[in-house]
Amino acid sequence: MKTIYQLTATLLALFCLSLVGLQSANAQYVTPAIMDTVTLESQLDYIQDRTRIYNDFRAIREDIFLKIKRNALDSLNEAKLEIATLNSKLTESHFQIETLNTDLERTKNNRDEAIRNKDSISFVGIQLNKALYNTITWFIILGLTVTVVLLFLLFKRTHVVTVQTKKEYDEMHKEFETYKKSSREKYEKLVVNHHNEIMRLKRS
Repeated sequence: MKTIYQLTATLLALFCLSLVGLQSANAQYVTPAIMDTVTLESQLDYIQDRTRIYNDFRAIREDIFLKIKRNALDSLNEAKLEIATLNSKLTESHFQIETLNTDLERTKNNRDEAIRNKDSISFVGIQLNKALYNTITWFIILGLTVTVVLLFLLFKRTHVVTVQTKKEYDEMHKEFETYKKSSREKYEKLVVNHHNEIMRLKRS
């Protein structure tokens, strides 16, 4: 009977130890909450601060690597979407500028034709003298010119933002490829070292 009690106590102890070990293992591989709350650069800094370097290689957990990979891809997709949006706005602004230039040219032609006519000019059904007509025409031209200048400045600013965003996207993509290559090389080296260590232990 005493042996049965001892066996039961031993099994319960082993079961409790197994539960503790399982909980520790699960807790060990929980992805840090910071990977969902900060920028990609801060995530990389977090990994750099909390990983160790072994033989010039930095070890990183697989779940954290996959998480930051997903985050990087999400950032790249957002950058692509922003670039596409800016390109669309750029095309729209260019079209508006061309339309305004056409309107401006048409207005200038109308003004020249009016100057060649007699002093009494019909404007929207109202007879106006030449000086007043010229004033109205120049006011319209000035308004169109200001609009064209504003649209040109908007076009230039959008172009600068597009170029800068594309540059940042290219740099981010390059950094990610470098990081991915470095991580793969580290992982492969760790596997080789692990295999060599196992073989060394077997031989000894």
